[in-house]
Amino acid sequence: MSCSAPALSPVFLDIGPLTIYWYGLIIALGAFLGLYIATRESDRLGLQKDLMVDLVVFAIPAAIIFARIYYVIFEWDRYVGGPWWDVFAIWEGGIAIHGALIGAVLTAVIFARVKNVSFWQLVDIAAPSLILGQAIGRWGNFMNQEAHGGPISESTFNSFHTYLPDFIMNQMCIDGVMYHPTFLYESVWNVLVLIFLLVLRRRNPLRGEVFLSYLTAYSVGRFFIEGMRTDSLYVPGTDIRMAQLISIIIILSLIALIWYRRKSGITNKYYDGKKVKKRKSG
Repeated sequence: MSCSAPALSPVFLDIGPLTIYWYGLIIALGAFLGLYIATRESDRLGLQKDLMVDLVVFAIPAAIIFARIYYVIFEWDRYVGGPWWDVFAIWEGGIAIHGALIGAVLTAVIFARVKNVSFWQLVDIAAPSLILGQAIGRWGNFMNQEAHGGPISESTFNSFHTYLPDFIMNQMCIDGVMYHPTFLYESVWNVLVLIFLLVLRRRNPLRGEVFLSYLTAYSVGRFFIEGMRTDSLYVPGTDIRMAQLISIIIILSLIALIWYRRKSGITNKYYDGKKVKKRKSG
C-alpha cells in the first residue's frame, strides 16, 4: 500500500554537540518505571529497601552490552568494512531483547550469590518490570521506524485508518510504503502479559513461577509477531528466524519445567532477612 506522510524526527533534543535521541529517552523511561514497580514489590515483601536499586545498577549496563553484542554477532556483515564505532551506536537502534535477558539473568545470578538472597525471588520481582520496559521500549523502535512488519494491503490500510491515530499511520509510512506496526502489536501483547503477571504474583505462586511465566508468555507473542517482521536476525546459513527458534525452545522447555517443579513438591521459600515464607505445592 503506497502512502505519503511526514515522519517524526528520531532526535528529541540537540544541545550543541550533544544529541539526545527519542530511542534512548524511551528506553530510559521504561527502565525507570520498571524500577519503580520493582521497588514497590520489594518493599511489600519486606526486603532491604535498596536491594532492587543495587541490582538495576549492575543489570542495566550488562543487559545493554549483551543486547548489543547479540545483535552485532548476527548482523556482523553489516559492520564489517564500516567505521568501527558503528558497533557502539545503539542510539540508532540495533539491540536484541534475548541478548539483554542473557545479560540481566547472569547479573541476577551473581548478585543473588553476593547478597545471599534468593535468585528466584529477585527475578519474580523483576519480571513485571522487564515486560513493562519492553512494552515501553518498543516505542523507541517506532521513533526509529524499525522493527516493523511487511507492507499492508489496501483493505488493511482502511481498517487501520479507522482505529489507529494518524501519528502512528504516518510513522509507518516509510519511503512511500505503509508497513505493519509490529512494534505496536508487541507493545500491546507485553501490556497484556504485564497484567497477567501482576495477577499471578498476587496469588502467591511457587518461587520462580512468575519469572518463568513471563518468559513463556512473552515468547508466545514474540513467535507470532516475529514472523511478520522484515528485520529479523537469522540463524547463520538458514532461513530460520533466531527469535522464533529461541521462542519455541523457551516455550517448550519452560512449560515442562513448570510442570516438573509443581509435581516435585518444591517449596516456596523466600529469604527476606527477617523470616522465611514457606508453602508446599498443591
